[in-house]
Amino acid sequence: MATAKNKNLTSLDELIDKEYGNKGTEKRDEFEKGFEDFKYGVLIHQARLDQGMTQEQLAKKCGTNKGYISKVENNINDVRLSTLQRIVEIGLGGKLELGINL
Repeated sequence: MATAKNKNLTSLDELIDKEYGNKGTEKRDEFEKGFEDFKYGVLIHQARLDQGMTQEQLAKKCGTNKGYISKVENNINDVRLSTLQRIVEIGLGGKLELGINL
């Protein structure tokens, strides 16, 4: 059975366009950058939880401290690439993959 589309609903894409402007605008680019930073922190947090590790345990494995792991999970925007790689590869046993989109 098909359901009627509610004309009062706004998609997430439409909401982001309305709030931050179209892709390519300065405000939208800042939003997108912030989202990417947030996403990476969440991915690290989830990987750590999936492995049953505390922040302290992860920190010890990759040679940093609990406070730094917390900072990475909550505000990754000023983390050095080499540190991020060490957290992902040594601490979590994963592989860090980066890409460039032009």
